[in-house]
Amino acid sequence: MADITRRAGWRHLRSAPTAHIRHQRRGKLVHDGEGLSFWFRPRTAALSEVPVNDRELAMAFHARTADFQDVSVQSTVTYRIGDPGAAATRLDFSIDPDTGAWRGTPLEQIATLLTETAQQHALDVLARTTLAAALVDGVAAVRDRIATGLAAEPRLPDTGIEVVAVRVVAIRPEPEVERALRTPAREQIQQEADRATYERRAVAVERERAIAENELASKIELARQEERLVEQRGTNARREAEENAAADAVRAEAEAVRKVRLARAEAEAAREVGEARAGAQSAWLRAHAEADPAVLHALAVQRAAENLPRIEHLTLSPDVLTGLLARLGGEGGTGGARS
Repeated sequence: MADITRRAGWRHLRSAPTAHIRHQRRGKLVHDGEGLSFWFRPRTAALSEVPVNDRELAMAFHARTADFQDVSVQSTVTYRIGDPGAAATRLDFSIDPDTGAWRGTPLEQIATLLTETAQQHALDVLARTTLAAALVDGVAAVRDRIATGLAAEPRLPDTGIEVVAVRVVAIRPEPEVERALRTPAREQIQQEADRATYERRAVAVERERAIAENELASKIELARQEERLVEQRGTNARREAEENAAADAVRAEAEAVRKVRLARAEAEAAREVGEARAGAQSAWLRAHAEADPAVLHALAVQRAAENLPRIEHLTLSPDVLTGLLARLGGEGGTGGARS
């Protein structure tokens, strides 16, 4: 929208670089171009503002395919006004000299023209296409048909409109049909997922089986090693027992030999001692046989005295002493008479 300033019966217009301004006064063209700035009298001026920049027009409409399925088409048309003079002549781009606002709705008229033209060509191509084909290849076909139809539309050049690009965003069926169409693909995807899951499980089971077999083989080998170890330990123990038995036998034999030798030595010593004692006894007996009986009595008394207990103190009563003296005296008289 142009920027208009008031000054004492005059108006000043300043437009944007993307707007084409046409100023007519009394039927004559005074100013014509983009990005203009000028003074004018509102009572005698006829102003038009035509945008010359690219504009995006989003369109959404419904269509029916050859197999009687409803679809919705979303597309976008990019256009520009290449001939502002023709557009200002065919459409109402006039602006209020006081506010700079459009008096009509020219852009809505252009949008209606482009939408109806594009919809007509899209409906024509979809009416001869099945739903499956439309969903697979319909975007490119509809886009090309809309672009070709807009380029061949005679009203657009006459109005000064140029189509820059056509884009078809999507062609969608009704929600129920879309869910029905998705079901086989989803089932196939689910089957693929299940198959992948089963394969992973099979691989996992195979790996677990291999691991179990390896563990079992390890246990078997360990058991064999333990069996060999037990056998080796038994062999070692048996060998050790045999060695200990042999050593004990050697020691026992040596001990027996030693004891035999010791017994023989003791017997020889005892024999010699016995012979010595017997010789001494014989000599003792011969000495006693040849000795005087008085001497033998004296030796016997001496032996008896040696074996008597030791007397530290001796107390003799008068009766004992008298009897002892009398006995000694009697024995002395007897002895004197014997001698």
